[in-house]
Amino acid sequence: MKKHNFNAGPSILPRVAIENAAKAILDFEGIGLSLLEISHRTKDFEAVNDEAEALFRELLHIPDNYKVLFLGGGASTQFFEVPYNFLEKKAGYVNTGVWAKKAIKEAKLFGEVEVLASSEDKNFTYIPKGYAIPSDLDYLHITSNNTIYGTEYHTDIDSPVPLIADMSSDILSRPVDVSKYAMIYGGAQKNIGPAGVTFVIVREDALGKVSRPLPSMVDYRNHIASKSMFNTPPVFAIYVVKETLKWLKSIGGVPEIQKRNKAKADLLYAEIDRNPLFVGTAVKEDRSLMNVCFVMSEPYADLAPEFLEFAKGKGMVGIKGHRLVGGFRASIYNALPIESVQALVDCMREFEKIHAK
Repeated sequence: MKKHNFNAGPSILPRVAIENAAKAILDFEGIGLSLLEISHRTKDFEAVNDEAEALFRELLHIPDNYKVLFLGGGASTQFFEVPYNFLEKKAGYVNTGVWAKKAIKEAKLFGEVEVLASSEDKNFTYIPKGYAIPSDLDYLHITSNNTIYGTEYHTDIDSPVPLIADMSSDILSRPVDVSKYAMIYGGAQKNIGPAGVTFVIVREDALGKVSRPLPSMVDYRNHIASKSMFNTPPVFAIYVVKETLKWLKSIGGVPEIQKRNKAKADLLYAEIDRNPLFVGTAVKEDRSLMNVCFVMSEPYADLAPEFLEFAKGKGMVGIKGHRLVGGFRASIYNALPIESVQALVDCMREFEKIHAK
């Protein structure tokens, strides 16, 4: 039975990237050594790192005055590295869910944090809008896509202060005007690679503004000077990032993947809105194109466990909602084909025929 991978992360990757990575594990570029055992200081791996960066720059149109880093530690490490490098007196944060709250918690260790807006009053089912951004902030931090609650910023906001975004779960899913941000960061394990590598896109002249001494490992300038090799980088994960970005370029880049992502999301949201057994949880204007969250409608609430098992029996993997919100979550990241979304829609329709009153 075919499996349809809706996991929220680590998540689906392009098949060609997996196949090429598997070959490289056995014999990297015909050198007789595995990718897992080569030195990151060799010209062979430096070429991998350089190609991954070049592809990232090309696909996202990253300006020359921005540096691209591939680091370890995940986005959660960036939650404290960001204020370490940027927070001198006061920072602004928008609270749109669990990961934003974690970032806020870490930032409070370094200075004053002002939560400018929050959607917690409605269980993070919308993106706050219309809030004032004070001009005396060191930076404004947002989480562009909220994997647990299924909400997403669909445009790049204008900020009078340096804007920093956690784009872990929607990077390269849509065009982004990088020039509007001082920094963009995220874990790779949604759209651009496997778990184990974190991307950082940072405007170089935004660094070096804080007066505190920085530990060597958290100072972005050290990683820039060493081209992501200040310490041993996650070699295998960076290789898979390179292969994933090659795939994305081959299909037409970000404009094409945005078109595909919208078609997938439209298909699934249309079924959620039509099917009397299900209801979406996020407000329509802020629905994520990456993480589609829904629950059973009230008359059918007790059928949730049965639907989960029914869907599993049809090959649906990873659609159980996050433990904090329950229900269902279909993560439809870049590499997920629309055929998998259609399979889930067919599954929902079949379940409706069995149970609709």
